[in-house]
Amino acid sequence: MHFRISNRTKRLGKVSAIGLFSFAIGVIMFTPAACAQERVNPAQPVVTTGLSGMPNGAIPLFTGKESDLQKYWTARDPSKPAPWPVANGVMTSSQTDIITKQKFTDFQLHLEFREPYMPNAQGQARGNSGVGLQGRYEIQVLDSYGLASPGSGDCGAVYGEHAPLLIAYKPPRAWQTYDIMFRAPRFDASGKMIEKAHVTVLLNGVCIQNNQSINGATGLQLDENYDQPGPLLLQYHNNSVEYRNVWILPLPLQGANHY
Repeated sequence: MHFRISNRTKRLGKVSAIGLFSFAIGVIMFTPAACAQERVNPAQPVVTTGLSGMPNGAIPLFTGKESDLQKYWTARDPSKPAPWPVANGVMTSSQTDIITKQKFTDFQLHLEFREPYMPNAQGQARGNSGVGLQGRYEIQVLDSYGLASPGSGDCGAVYGEHAPLLIAYKPPRAWQTYDIMFRAPRFDASGKMIEKAHVTVLLNGVCIQNNQSINGATGLQLDENYDQPGPLLLQYHNNSVEYRNVWILPLPLQGANHY
């Protein structure tokens, strides 16, 4: 059997060949190297829970080593060392609050905590601790498992101000995760506060505080110098609460102004 190739088919083949050639040249020209001037930095890794997902630029405040505690933390009195015991990759609240040596403005924080089993304790005596943002604003740590309607003093609350939006608690003795995004207050040139502090909190991956404004210091504060950076504080409140896998990522106050 013979096939006859028409002139029209030949012309189409010629056009297709030219199109493929042009496409190939375009692919060669549009390579990452050609865009290197605009995209000079590698992509940041996706943030996941645990130290293995710690993003570029984050500070590993506690990786399970006693040396981390001595390197990054002090007691609430910064002239004294952090006294919390460390064993099996875990530090346990004891004697006094601890604070970071470094101070922060805006940041993303990751930590994991474990509540003791205290069936005979009630309310604020049931595994009480807290995460002090800038040493001024407390996100409550407490065994609130089983509560039908947690309030502003329960786990995940902005202490004394805002109850958690949803219930995401695990039972005591289970490891739980906080991922916290904090935006410090903003001030104008005269020093007047023009924007309150804001916080977003994920407990075990569930958003329980959604860009929530904070009126002021919540009770555990080191000071009320709201226009100044402050340390991360972990509270000792007469209960033994365990912590592990703590990292913090300082954030720029704003991104670029260009498109």
